[in-house]
Parts: sequence; C-alpha cells; structure tokens
Amino acid sequence: MIEINIPGRGELRLNHLVCDVNGTLALDGKLIDGVGRSLSVLKDRLTIHLITADTHGRQEMIDHQLNLTAHRLKSGNQAEQKAEFVRSLGASQVIAIGQGANDAGMLAEAALGICVFSREGVSTAALMAADIVVPDILSALELLEKPLRLIATLRQ
Repeated sequence: MIEINIPGRGELRLNHLVCDVNGTLALDGKLIDGVGRSLSVLKDRLTIHLITADTHGRQEMIDHQLNLTAHRLKSGNQAEQKAEFVRSLGASQVIAIGQGANDAGMLAEAALGICVFSREGVSTAALMAADIVVPDILSALELLEKPLRLIATLRQ
C-alpha cells in the first residue's frame, strides 16, 4: 500500500496499480526497457494489473516477462470496460496509468490517474482526465517508488 496525505486533497490509500499495456508499458508489442524492473520494485506495495486489447497480439509474451496475467478487453466499448475494471477494484484505492483515448475513463475513475507521453502519442481525452502528466512510463513508475514527490505536484 502507498499512503500519502496531499494538502488540499486529503489522504490517499492506494492498493492497486492498473496499467494500460500498448503505448504505455510497451511499444509495438514489445515491453519498454526498464519497465519490468520498475514494476517488480512496486510489487511489494501494490497489486499490479495489466489491461489490454492486445493490439499487437504479443500480450502472452509480455505476461511471461512480467510474471503477470493481463486482463484482456472484449471488442467494443473498451474505454468503459477499463473504467469498470477500475471501479471493480474500488476506484479510491487505484492508481491508473495510460495514454490512449480508451484510457481516459480509467484515469478519471482512479484515485490517481497518470498520463504518460508516448511515442504513439497521447490522446487529449487521456491528458484531460489525468491528475498528473509525465514524460514517460519510467517517470510514472518512479513517482510511485518515491511517492513523496506526488505532494509537490498535487498539493493545492
């Protein structure tokens, strides 16, 4: 669990990390260098969930690399499926990370939504739904490794 009190916002008690895969953790179906190490550091504090449409058909390989099993989305209405997944975990306990248009709902639902810039681009919907925007996935995961940094960005 990550517990942090943010002035003007209140206390966050975060138990779950929900990550979009393609564009966020992976590029063209290949895990971005350093992501596996960063996620393994967080496993003792957060339950990590991957969520994907498996656009590139390589999720099984990514699951194996990370020793996780991603939640696969059904075709159609993927934005709502992602938002519902966050709600099913208890949105007040969730950090969500993504960058695509179908991530906007989960970023908005989560107690903490982090939008990452990606070589695939960033949708304006995801950008506007996030609490924080960071330059890349490793920066996002580093914020969670060192959560006191969140105070400087989020305090009011």
